[in-house]
Amino acid sequence: MINKKYTRLVFAFFMSLFMSFIMSFVITFINLGFIDGFVLKWLEAFVKAFIFAFPIVFIVAPIVHKITNKLIKK
Repeated sequence: MINKKYTRLVFAFFMSLFMSFIMSFVITFINLGFIDGFVLKWLEAFVKAFIFAFPIVFIVAPIVHKITNKLIKK
């Protein structure tokens, strides 16, 4: 198993992985429809999206967590 000190990194990795996977599929479908070569176009978009999503989630997630904690009643 992975050491607890890497929780933020592992969270950012999987959150960005799943979000970029799903969103790249949706956006590719909206823009192109199911064309020949759709899967290759989608996977290309996924890789590009993940490259940006991972550092963004790593930086933004703690900020969103703090905002959420301030908005939720204790």
